[in-house]
Amino acid sequence: MPGTAHLEDTRGPADSLRALGVTRSFAGVVALFEVDLDLHRHEVLGLIGPNGAGKSTLVNIMTGFDTPAQGGHIEMEEVDITGWQPHRLGRFGLARTFQQGHAFPALTVRENIEVSALGVGARPGEARRRADVLLDLLDLSAHGDSAAAVLPHGAERKLGVARALATEPRFVLLDEPAAGLNETEVPDFADVIRSVRDDHEVGVLLIDHNVSLIMSVCDRIQVLDQGRTIAMGSPQEIARDPAVATAYLGSTGV
Repeated sequence: MPGTAHLEDTRGPADSLRALGVTRSFAGVVALFEVDLDLHRHEVLGLIGPNGAGKSTLVNIMTGFDTPAQGGHIEMEEVDITGWQPHRLGRFGLARTFQQGHAFPALTVRENIEVSALGVGARPGEARRRADVLLDLLDLSAHGDSAAAVLPHGAERKLGVARALATEPRFVLLDEPAAGLNETEVPDFADVIRSVRDDHEVGVLLIDHNVSLIMSVCDRIQVLDQGRTIAMGSPQEIARDPAVATAYLGSTGV
């Protein structure tokens, strides 16, 4: 169950990853227009919208893979991080996953997790400790010595989360983490996301097209359409919003 939305009013910029007035165009086509986003520690914020709404563009800007070339900036705990390179953001406590994976296929699952920890400055012994914890947390222990290239799809998605958590982030952005999972795998994956929020006290931005996952784990949901925010609220409020039903969820809603 969503569990921390009631904390929203007591938290401010010092606890947040924020996008402020972000505008981005490509060849004259507006992908984002003056978008604000405020992600708190210890919550799951869903970011949804139809294809082309600007979700991945916003994540790329927030994680240093793009810049808000036409306006706006990104702050993390009141520090302006606009334009920082991804490796610097990783050391500062911001991590992400990717739609297409990005694991090292020839390395084992354990080695992939350890490499992520080493990449943000962990010593080898600490990297091994983090791998042990995350293999257990994400139910990947049985695959620890398997090459990433041969993982079942569900385990591959969990490895992406494990690699992000190995950096010990304060905020993590999950871009389509449930893509390709079958519906029987979604409840277990929802438990993983709740654990990231509750046990690691991480702020989670969740982008996914799986409506049942979004509605079951998110404390708040922000909806983009054509590069603009059209709604923000609890899962229940979003499910009842007619603009959301029209733009994203279909005329019958959730």
